[in-house]
Amino acid sequence: MSSPLRALGRVLVYAILTFILLPVQVIAVKANLRLATTLPVFYHRLCARILGFSIRTHGRAETDGPSLYVCNHISYADIPILGALLPASFVAKSEVATWPFFGTLARLQRSVFIDRHGRRATEHRDEMVRRLETGANLILFAEGTSSNGNVVLPFKSALFSVAEIRPSERPLPVRPVSIAYTRLDGMPIGRAMRPLFAWYGDAPLLTHCWSAVGLGRITVDVVFHEPVTIEQFGSRKKLADHCFEVVSEGVSAANSGRLELLAGPNGQARPAERSETPRRAAARPGSEGVAGGTPLAAAPARTVGSEEVAPDKALSQSGSPAG
Repeated sequence: MSSPLRALGRVLVYAILTFILLPVQVIAVKANLRLATTLPVFYHRLCARILGFSIRTHGRAETDGPSLYVCNHISYADIPILGALLPASFVAKSEVATWPFFGTLARLQRSVFIDRHGRRATEHRDEMVRRLETGANLILFAEGTSSNGNVVLPFKSALFSVAEIRPSERPLPVRPVSIAYTRLDGMPIGRAMRPLFAWYGDAPLLTHCWSAVGLGRITVDVVFHEPVTIEQFGSRKKLADHCFEVVSEGVSAANSGRLELLAGPNGQARPAERSETPRRAAARPGSEGVAGGTPLAAAPARTVGSEEVAPDKALSQSGSPAG
């Protein structure tokens, strides 16, 4: 299924693009230019196209900062997918900064590296707060690790502590986002095939990456849900639970091919009414429909280049390398 020749061609073009734009981003970051924020979007859009990803978005991606985007995490491919859509920096594990090549790209996108259990945890949280207070957007993978793409792991409420800040004396918007890898060469991807795209557990990074980039055209659905604030829930634990629920429902709807059922106010995805405990419904093996059987929300997608974007708001394009 995976073609070594296709993988080689894609990797070579990706490497050429990266090494052309790398010096530009270095200068932009050192000089603190606006280009340091806009170049990564352009770069990731090209990378997604080169690596064979076709992106379909549902709902509106409001990109005016500051915002905290809270997303499930399936693969290293989530980086170029989300990076192609959002002018934002990623919140990453501290060890990512030490990875060869990818760590350099992550630093150049001004990722915030966190150690949730070490002595520097407070310092890293303060860095996230500082970035948000300057108007930046951050993307947080709230599971704290990657999953198999079939279900979403419970969100870690400790990661939501930054949602308590009030930039410009207003509540920080928290924007849940669902990402799902749904089709290969136009054919639906079932549970058994998702490990081809999901990087989790002890799978070797380079081996998995080489196999994945040799596959055909991969359709990725990204659902932008209705933004919320911590003031609506009263605690970061309840906020984390809400985001977990709506992101899980979006992933289930995408995996089951039921995104046409998503519909909500202002083109945004919204949480469904549930007839059972949402954590149990999302985590139950074999659960690929919308949790509770009630539809969610999304606008139909349209194509922009090789990507598909919701008609209510075409996302801005701009661009730099990121990790």
